[in-house]
Amino acid sequence: MKNTGVCPKCGGTEIKRIAGHKQSNGNWLSINYSHWDFVGVHRYLCCSCGFSEEWIDADDIEKIKKEY
Repeated sequence: MKNTGVCPKCGGTEIKRIAGHKQSNGNWLSINYSHWDFVGVHRYLCCSCGFSEEWIDADDIEKIKKEY
């Protein structure tokens, strides 16, 4: 969905991006990759059927690779 703008489950095209937060917060998606640093996990939601996917930005993936 992130790359195509089309839901793989229903074919819907109304896709919304819900940004992850880069700090520890129970209301937002994040991954702690060091003692005080977090990366955001962004959610893409199909407004037709409710299917969602989670993505991490490429530069944040590198941060996680170094830690783990």
